[in-house]
Amino acid sequence: MDLVLYEVKDRVGYIALNRAEKRNALSYELVAALKDAFARGEDDPNVKIIILCAKGESFCAGADLAYLQQLQRFSLEENLADSDHLKDLFLKIYQLKKIVIAQVQGHALAGGCGLASVCDFVFAVPEARFGYTEVRIGFIPAIVLVFLIRKIGEQRAKHLLLSGELVQGDEAIQLGLVNFIESDKELEGKTFEFARKLVKNNSGNSMALTKQMIDRVQSMSLQDALAYAARMNAETRASEDCKKGISTFLTKGNLTW
Repeated sequence: MDLVLYEVKDRVGYIALNRAEKRNALSYELVAALKDAFARGEDDPNVKIIILCAKGESFCAGADLAYLQQLQRFSLEENLADSDHLKDLFLKIYQLKKIVIAQVQGHALAGGCGLASVCDFVFAVPEARFGYTEVRIGFIPAIVLVFLIRKIGEQRAKHLLLSGELVQGDEAIQLGLVNFIESDKELEGKTFEFARKLVKNNSGNSMALTKQMIDRVQSMSLQDALAYAARMNAETRASEDCKKGISTFLTKGNLTW
């Protein structure tokens, strides 16, 4: 059985966790399969937006407990290699050249919450619980905290990471973990509708460059960030998408991306 399913519908790529019997817990093999699927989606010319979803009742329950027990027998070097494996997946999604939308139909806990957190948008059902529960079992949410502080700020990240509390619904939206709450019946349709709106209305090149800039400017000084922004502004004016967009706007035509 494939751990991850991949399909394309109207320029939207679906990457689905397919380990429902284990609540889609993250094993080494599942992380590897996800990395391969995102690389495939990024290179697929028929895909403009990617939706990350899951089969079964849970979105992702975090690390596989049996695998965690196995890791306790690993050397420091082996554990570092395993940590890098997950880090590479999170970074791949965070820096992917295409927009990634998480479609969360069930609980997203610990590493599973981290998986949703590194996506660009999150749709979820009201019942879906989110939380970084690592501190409750003597572990730490080490990798995800780097991304979470960027996403929601230090104060809110501290609240979630240090308390280990679970949140859902409106609270998840208020904390910045989720963008949209939809009913179970409407989740898939609303997520796809939003993805198709991005496909239809926005330049793929422009979205990719904007996402890249959001990542890069946060590690720059103000002056360096502004210099980088000015250069990107100037360079993008010469892009085919920009030329097409401005020309169509001036002639009052209809853009087709």
